Amino acid sequence: MREGSLDAPTRHPIAWQDPDFVDPAKIDAELRRVFDICHTCRRCFNLCDSFPKLFDLIDAAPTGELETVASADFKPVVDACTLCDMCFMTKCPYVPPHAFDLDFPHLMLRYRAMEAAQGKVSFVDRQLAATDRNGKLAALAAPVANWATDRTNTRTRALLGKAADLDPRAELPKYHARSFVAEAKAAPPQVNAAAPGFGRKAVLYATCFVNYNDPELGRAARAVLARNGVETEVVHPHCCGMPLLEQGRLADVAAAAREVAGALGPWIDKGYDVIALVPSCALMLKFEWPLILPGDPAVERLARASFDISEYVVGIARKEGLAPGLSPIPGGVTVHLACHARAQNMGQKGADLLRLLPETEVSVIERCSGHGGSWGFKSAHFDTALKVGRPAARQARDGGKGFVASECPLAGAHLAQGMEALGGDAPRPTLAGHPIQILARAYGLA
Repeated sequence: MREGSLDAPTRHPIAWQDPDFVDPAKIDAELRRVFDICHTCRRCFNLCDSFPKLFDLIDAAPTGELETVASADFKPVVDACTLCDMCFMTKCPYVPPHAFDLDFPHLMLRYRAMEAAQGKVSFVDRQLAATDRNGKLAALAAPVANWATDRTNTRTRALLGKAADLDPRAELPKYHARSFVAEAKAAPPQVNAAAPGFGRKAVLYATCFVNYNDPELGRAARAVLARNGVETEVVHPHCCGMPLLEQGRLADVAAAAREVAGALGPWIDKGYDVIALVPSCALMLKFEWPLILPGDPAVERLARASFDISEYVVGIARKEGLAPGLSPIPGGVTVHLACHARAQNMGQKGADLLRLLPETEVSVIERCSGHGGSWGFKSAHFDTALKVGRPAARQARDGGKGFVASECPLAGAHLAQGMEALGGDAPRPTLAGHPIQILARAYGLA
């Protein structure tokens, strides 16, 4: 047997349509096989809360071994997993093609698929995962929705905590009355015909988050691309399904994949690249969907044509060169590399993007923010999310830079809360959104 980590990690297709995939006895057997290997290794003890929970569970057992741990006690280990993929991508020496064949995040996903098949996903959680519907409804009364969800509004947040298990202290995303798609149709930017990259065409997959919660990120991306000669269109056929994936609702994710792949296919036919504006959504398009629907030609074609926004702009810089006009960012930037950007296995593209800025110091954080999507908003997890993200928050606070950027909007907001929780009298850096927003600032576009 070869030593682990000598080959690039590979992933198997997710056999969610096989009845054995959600068979409780088979899942329990696989959990015990994998947990026993994890217990004897313990290399991932500091990644997230799943592994400390697992190791504490085993250490507290009568024999100190997995054989005396009850299967019913496994659920907290599963619930603590945020599907960040960092154990698979960066730590575990036993991932495929190693003979041990470990894929811890996808095993946690399998357990959640079993729970979904058993009807154990709560009504509230199912509603929270309906991001497109929620965004459309909140947009109808955005000021009221934002007032009610503001963490300084203690009365409504207490009610929201009881109704939806959302921690009253968590900073929730704001909503906008006008979607990014609608805004983009009304005001297309002027494309710079003198840019070295002129002639490129890209369709921006807005993602539900940018479309309803953070159109500023979309504006910045579109403006930077136009300055660099890229003609863009903005579409949002459907949510990528990441919130559904977190709940193990794989049939619903597959339906979303088919819908979005069908809608974006004609753009690919016309020579457009596809750019996702949020790393979790880029990960879904490029990697998770092809594993959920292996052999689907539309999904596989979309995966080949898809790029993360940072990845795409860095590609322009390396192939054609960027348009001139970038200015330094005084004070420098600390950039947090989001887990779902790292899981795309494309390198430090967010940092590479910022290193294109003249005379600007860039430092990098390669630790999880602790947020984990909707997981970090929950009352049961918020304190853990702050604890897991504390090293990253400390790096951001003490990095000595004027600005902090994160490839993930939710991670960036959570880091800001983490820095706030650390306290201290020293001035905190300014949260500046996504690296593409820093680039827009340097171009004088924001």
